[in-house]
Amino acid sequence: MKDPFSVEGKIAIVTGGLGQLGTQFSTSLAEAGAKVAIYSRRPFSEEQTKEKFGEAAKNIRVYEASVTEKDQLQAATDQLIKDWGVPHILINNAGIDSKPDGPASQNAPFEDYPQEFWDDIIKTNMTGVMLTSQVVGTKMAEERRGSIIHVGSMYGMVSPNQALYAYRLERDGEPFVKAISYAASKSGLLNMSRYLATYWAEKNVRSNVITCGGVKTATFDKEFIDAFLDRVPMRRQAEIDEFNGVIRFLASDASSYMTGSNVVCDGGFTAW
Repeated sequence: MKDPFSVEGKIAIVTGGLGQLGTQFSTSLAEAGAKVAIYSRRPFSEEQTKEKFGEAAKNIRVYEASVTEKDQLQAATDQLIKDWGVPHILINNAGIDSKPDGPASQNAPFEDYPQEFWDDIIKTNMTGVMLTSQVVGTKMAEERRGSIIHVGSMYGMVSPNQALYAYRLERDGEPFVKAISYAASKSGLLNMSRYLATYWAEKNVRSNVITCGGVKTATFDKEFIDAFLDRVPMRRQAEIDEFNGVIRFLASDASSYMTGSNVVCDGGFTAW
């Protein structure tokens, strides 16, 4: 019997595929036999690809395209189709957030939050997903098959808990407020996915979300980690590779009757 979880021979696009999670998704799919096209807003040479992805690089190509520029997305997708064919999988992974070490106004109380930061995040996290889905999903619909996977966040389901950042006022002498824009963009992603799921259902193009919890990195303050883990039932952050299995499932025929769904992978954070 054919393995329903197999992605061998499938063509996948991963936006932001050179970032922290994007690298994991790209490597995992390539190692499983998929051909992976990374859409990156910066150029990345074949030599750099080999250095970054090692043996998996034989199944990976990087195309220069910003998710906020439709003409670049169209050009990259047209070239990809010439190179490999119409993609079977689209992973909308590219996204940005306010920077903890950014200017104070970027993490200011809502009353003073500047529109410029709202515009930047919404443009990438919402408009970018819409444009990429429009360009790539249209090609999938013409082929009457495809799986679109949107990378969401627990903050798309619940509001950021500002108590996690309270230590910053005592330590730095100024408040740190997790801004509204990231949560709003990831919340909007849930209904965008449902819209696409119902819109293209008869064309057999599926659309689902993976809601990710906090990932272990070396960039977070100890005070934040301690407060965060108190609110996670599993009492730990996700390892960097712990979302790969869900991505492979949603990309494969094992999830062929699944669309408009949200797969929550957050260690139980949103269960409390």
